[in-house]
Formats: sequence, C-alpha cells, structure tokens
Amino acid sequence: MALIPSNNTSEDEKRADREARQQEALLREVDDALREDQFAEAAKRYGMPLGVLIVIGLAAFAGYLWWSGQQEAKLDRGSEQIVKAIDQLNAGNFDTADKSFAAIVKSGDSGAQAVAILAQAGIAEKQGKTAEAAKLYGQIAADKSAPEPYRDLATIREVALNYDKMKPEEVVERLKPLAAPGRPFFGSAGELLGAAYLEQGKKDLAGPLFAEISRDKNVPESLRSRARQLAGVMGVDAIDDVDKTLAEISSDSNGQGAAQ
Repeated sequence: MALIPSNNTSEDEKRADREARQQEALLREVDDALREDQFAEAAKRYGMPLGVLIVIGLAAFAGYLWWSGQQEAKLDRGSEQIVKAIDQLNAGNFDTADKSFAAIVKSGDSGAQAVAILAQAGIAEKQGKTAEAAKLYGQIAADKSAPEPYRDLATIREVALNYDKMKPEEVVERLKPLAAPGRPFFGSAGELLGAAYLEQGKKDLAGPLFAEISRDKNVPESLRSRARQLAGVMGVDAIDDVDKTLAEISSDSNGQGAAQ
C-alpha cells in the first residue's frame, strides 16, 4: 500500500519558501535603498569639487589644443616667410631679401629669428660689410635662446671674420669646445683652432688636430686634404691607408670634374 504525502508538510514547505523569498526581496530593497543613500551623500559631498575638477581639466585641454594650433600656425607662417626670403636671396635680390629677413626678425619665434639674422649676416658678408656681418654673427652666438647649431655656426663665422683682430688665446677659448670629433662643425672650427695653435707655436697640438680632421669622413674632402697636408708638414702622419686615401682623392676629383 502506497504512502500518501502529508498535506501539512507540503504547506509548511511552501510557507517557508514564501517567507524566504519575501525576506530576500526585503533585503534587496534595503540594499538598493542603502546604495541610493550612499550615492546621494557622495554626490552631495563630492559632486561640486569633482565637477569643478572636470571643468578645469576640460578647459586646460582645450587651452592646450588652442595653444598648439597657434604655435603650429606661427611656425608655418615663419617657414613660409623664410622660404620666400631665401627665394629672393637666390635670385640675387639682396636688398629685398634683407628687408624680408628683417621683418622675420621682428615677428618670428626664436628659431626663425636666428635663421633670419644668420641670413642677414651672410648678405652683409657677401656685400663686403665685414664689421656688420661679424656683429650679427656675434648677436646669434651670444643668444642663449637660439638653437645650439645656429650659435655654433655663428661663433665660427664671427671668429673667422675677426680672426686677424683676435689674439690666438681668444680664438682657442672660443673654438676649442666646438673643435671636437663628432661636433657638427668640427672641421671648420678645428681648422681655425689649429691655425691659432700654430701662432702660439704649439705644433704638438696643431699637428694631431689637423690629422684628426683629415680622418673625419664627415668633413668635406677639400678641408680634409688641406688638413692632411698641414699635418704632414708638421711631421704627423695623417694617412692610415695610402691606397685608400689615393682612391678617395681620385674619386673626389672625378666627381668634381663631372659636376663641372
């Protein structure tokens, strides 16, 4: 005979299950209410400062984008002005080019100004105005805001123009930092520095310097050839590989002949 399930037990289970679901729903409502209260309190306490920070951040970012755009536009304008002035210079219109570069000096940034002043110095030098050119070169050489390569070039040109008026020790002081292997204008600075050493009677310094210049592949061959000869005169062997050196000289001579 089969057992009949107890109805009382079934009702108790249903009641317990129903109460458990009600309790779970109540706990969920309490948890949701607590979360809402916490969010409201956080918004009340931190909402204003956080909003201010967000606004400041967005404003700063927008300001940076505006500044960057202005700088880029300024650089574009400066580059365009320089190109036009150089075109005038290449055409031989020195007066027009000089006026164009003068306008860039007044309105350009430090880099554009340095280029313009160097060009003005070059124009003055080409026109035989040595003192004016040297003064302009000196202006760039002393300008700490100008890019370093421009300052180095200006220093070398200033010293070259004023060489006869300077004492050898002054030349050494100005050019020794630039006359080091690896520097952009090592050859030009080194040649002038070597000449100053010779005036001081320091062949022991001049000879090795000229030899170093002659071995530097980044130095123009014409300068390397002069340095090689000077080093040889002072008893310093600047040729490591005779055949290779002769081949390089021959190749350079052929290249110049073809170019002509």
